[in-house]
Amino acid sequence: MRVGITGHRGLSEDVEQRVRVMLDEAVSGFGAAELVGVSCIADGPDAWFAEAVLKHGGCLEVVVPAAAYRDGLPEWHRATYDELIGSAADVHETGMDDSTSEAHQAGSEILVGLSDELLAVWDGKPAWGYGGTADVVAYAERIGTPVRVLWPEGASR
Repeated sequence: MRVGITGHRGLSEDVEQRVRVMLDEAVSGFGAAELVGVSCIADGPDAWFAEAVLKHGGCLEVVVPAAAYRDGLPEWHRATYDELIGSAADVHETGMDDSTSEAHQAGSEILVGLSDELLAVWDGKPAWGYGGTADVVAYAERIGTPVRVLWPEGASR
């Protein structure tokens, strides 16, 4: 089973803790031996999912949206990014250089294309900018990839 992840970044500590539990439960439900997690490993749900996949013995594949992607991530997250990409069984790239919204959407489309199912840490609202979680969910739905939304009851961002 190949499972991709998309989700909102910048969540509060309370929402983060609840989402981490939800992701851990989802990953454990897939069965580690067969699980390939696909992630862009950005800060937030992307990295939390990747960590859960590895913790449960699954395999991680990473999609890098752009050559400059890592530089656009928060400095505090880069060590985690480096650790996760170093643990990846495979790395897929878009071939784009600049870490733009278009590159992020292109990376997400590759991620969805590699996945049998997409987990979406999504509040159900429209994207704040092109390439956001809502756009990734809409793309997955358009191409027929099943989407499972994970969002804590009563949470906001």
